Amino acid sequence: MIERFYLKEFLTFKEADLEFHPGLVVFTGPSGSGKSILMRSILASVGLDNVEAQICESTVSWMIDEERYGLQNENSNIFRHVKKEKTRYFINNQSTSKSSMETISGEYLRHLSLKDYSDFEPSALLRLLDERIMQRSSEYTTLLQNQRGHYAEYKKLSDELKVIEDQEKHLAELKEFALYEIGKIDAIKPKIGEDEELMAIKKQLSKKEKIEAAIAQAETIFAYESQVSSALGLLESDSAFFDDAMNELRNVFESSMERLNELEEISVESVLDRIEQISELKRRYGSVEEALAYREQKAKELESYENIEHSKEDLVHAIGKLKTALDTEAKAISKERHAILAETRERLNLYLGMLYLREATFELEPCEPNASGIDKAVLGLSGTKLDKLSSGEFNRLRLALLALGVESMQGSGGVLMLDEIDANLSGEESMSVAKVLRHLSTRYQIFVISHQPQLTSMGEQHFLIYKDDESRVRELDEQGRIDEIARIISGDAISDEAIGFARDLFERSRGLS
Repeated sequence: MIERFYLKEFLTFKEADLEFHPGLVVFTGPSGSGKSILMRSILASVGLDNVEAQICESTVSWMIDEERYGLQNENSNIFRHVKKEKTRYFINNQSTSKSSMETISGEYLRHLSLKDYSDFEPSALLRLLDERIMQRSSEYTTLLQNQRGHYAEYKKLSDELKVIEDQEKHLAELKEFALYEIGKIDAIKPKIGEDEELMAIKKQLSKKEKIEAAIAQAETIFAYESQVSSALGLLESDSAFFDDAMNELRNVFESSMERLNELEEISVESVLDRIEQISELKRRYGSVEEALAYREQKAKELESYENIEHSKEDLVHAIGKLKTALDTEAKAISKERHAILAETRERLNLYLGMLYLREATFELEPCEPNASGIDKAVLGLSGTKLDKLSSGEFNRLRLALLALGVESMQGSGGVLMLDEIDANLSGEESMSVAKVLRHLSTRYQIFVISHQPQLTSMGEQHFLIYKDDESRVRELDEQGRIDEIARIISGDAISDEAIGFARDLFERSRGLS
């Protein structure tokens, strides 16, 4: 519920600070006093409208999904928007976006001023039937859960089967392409690091003759090795360092010549061809490693194509078992719905009769299996299409559905906001709407603007909006409520008869509590 509302500097309002109770909350006042402005401001405070107020704030008892929105719950959460240069939005002093605020509040608050057809959707009508059945049978709840779980699995496996069947149509081409891609890489048989080795060989081959000539010239140093050793001996200097250096040099020359001799057997053309093959592979795949990874991927795809028939058989078998379970569950669900349909239609028409509306048709038609079963719920009003109903008829039909839903509702339904739902109604019609709203207020907190004494008298909390130099709002006590009802009846010149009628209306409404 909305526990408190604060408004500062919006159009004709300088300031308003209101505390709300559960149940039916009525706003009345002369035309132009600011009732709609106040209603819009309450909606705006939780992100469901746009107003240019300096501060617009509501304290609510709604729980926020902390993980989803990154916000922390308090005992009561405070929704606020503040306008300076631009409008900013806060929940519990934590900055948030208008869209997040709108999504959160949309889970708890419904504004019934426009033709919102969501209550008349087949899924919503089926849910209304299901909730009535679940109130009487815990087994039905399990049946619905099983059916939805089985349908989700059935849909998943059916989608997988469709992919396989699509693949089957092109299986020969897919196999041929995979083999072709594997063959191109296998024809080259690249090895990791081979390209670096080939470039080193190419470099050595290009310098082979120069290296051989240079080594041949340098080897003359060994002809003077004994003379150097003798000279070091005469100098009584240790010649070990010289001997080690000469041995190391000899080893370098010998290993280099062995490598050059091995290169004799390598064809320069074959090396260049191999380098070109590896380069082409790298141009296509990025690197030898990536080429080998691609080959592995294609090999796995080829294996999956070869196993596709086995996979298809398993899927077809699993889908068949699920289909059998779904058929059984859907028929059982449909049987329960048909069993309660007449009673539900009767209860709906009871509310419609109270609201002075024609009887409704409420039927179940067969449909393709889906997550809700094999039923499609269809609602009509004595043959009139919903989009042809007047606003008054539409809203009263919606009220009847909401009232029907209250009968099987376990917890709070949240907040309903209604704009002059009793406008242009007769006294009897207005009283019927008031009684249905009082019934709804056992599960909903309801905010309503009214110009009729019948609905006004039914309110469990009553606020008067009036205007002098600015718009003001105050909660009325019992006598204040009777005086305001009398004003609605007779205008500003309140008669004793109007006071008497207002008191009688008010006291009779208390008897309905």
